[in-house]
Amino acid sequence: MNILTFDIEEWYDYRRLEKCAEFDRYLDAILEKLDERSIKATFFCVGEMGRLFPEVLRKIHSHGHEIGCHSNTHTWLNKMSEQDCREDTHRAIANLEECVGEKVLSYRAPAFSIGSTNKWSFEILAEEGIERDTSIFPAERDFGGFPNFECEGPCVVDYNGIRIKEFPISITSFFGKKMAYSGGGYFRLFPLRFVKKEIENNEYAICYFHIGDLIPESHRVMNREEYESYFKEPGTLKARYMRYFKSNLGKKTAFEKMFKLIDCLSFVGLGEADKIIDWQKVPVVNINNI
Repeated sequence: MNILTFDIEEWYDYRRLEKCAEFDRYLDAILEKLDERSIKATFFCVGEMGRLFPEVLRKIHSHGHEIGCHSNTHTWLNKMSEQDCREDTHRAIANLEECVGEKVLSYRAPAFSIGSTNKWSFEILAEEGIERDTSIFPAERDFGGFPNFECEGPCVVDYNGIRIKEFPISITSFFGKKMAYSGGGYFRLFPLRFVKKEIENNEYAICYFHIGDLIPESHRVMNREEYESYFKEPGTLKARYMRYFKSNLGKKTAFEKMFKLIDCLSFVGLGEADKIIDWQKVPVVNINNI
């Protein structure tokens, strides 16, 4: 089972006419390709998109794709207090549901920012009616990850009696290190042949793409204030140049590469995958003590 997802926050992040027009063009090309392949994906959108750019969400929804929640303002959950997270999630879902007129059932935290330090996030998601989550990155990464999470396929997360269907990010072993390969900078790093082979050799794979990662234009080096405002951590020169390198790696070929992947494999969205899986047979992962 191959699942196709997109994370949508660029219009909100930039809010400049010329950049939004560029994002519109890339989104239109993606929607056209998915129509051509009869693929219905899940688009995780920040809640403020529903308020400030409702036409973008409605366009996605009109093509038959699921609208999921990607927080309200793309602030990472591990940078929030529990109360701030509760307010952010409630506001985000309300904005999205008002925009598309449909219950939001799927969630992805910005930067996969649910880990061992904020497992209480699952209680908040359940309170807001979320049934399926794809926020778990079951390996170490720069901004956290959940390396002790013991399942790399669809499972049910159990936390204090709360149960939510989980679709963790796909992981491979590369020179002995557990890494993602099917989205973000990881997808841009690995050759298409490697990504395709990994997907074909596994019963479960989930791909995730940001439109901003697919546009050939290079990001500039952030200044300290910009970096610290966005990442909520010290903006050292090393940190800013590492982010610059990782943000620009492989961007020139990423869009074409993604289209080739979509052309050669079959995909479903999260909602369709939910219907296919026999949830009585998947592992239940109790995360209270990990």
